Amino acid sequence: MSGSYDTIRHLKRPRYADLPPMPMHDRAAQFCPFAALVGYGDAVTETARLVGTRITLTEDEAQDLNAALLRLLDRLEERPEVCVTYFVPDARKAGGCYVTRVGTVRIYDSYANELVFTDGARIRIPDILSVGDADAA
Repeated sequence: MSGSYDTIRHLKRPRYADLPPMPMHDRAAQFCPFAALVGYGDAVTETARLVGTRITLTEDEAQDLNAALLRLLDRLEERPEVCVTYFVPDARKAGGCYVTRVGTVRIYDSYANELVFTDGARIRIPDILSVGDADAA
């Protein structure tokens, strides 16, 4: 086998007195891929992430929800345990997702228009899709 490197193939790697040999880790790092577009992969992943849209209630569904909320407000002194499905807006994109929470309601904050649970969680009334007894869930 003869090639263009046959004349130097038998030689050892040169050593210099004023330049120590590069560690193997650093030598390997020279051949790592270069990320020319920093953050591009994250942007593509974020764009591909799916989010849901907010459901618009019909008039009948809105009346049923209002009736369920009024029943809940009448029972607040009993500290009822309820199952609430509500919309959580996404922090980065338009849209969000629906979450179901089971817990004990402590008060209704009329100033902020929120249900406050005993653990301190707050759910905005306009975000609520459904309210029911936790036993029925």
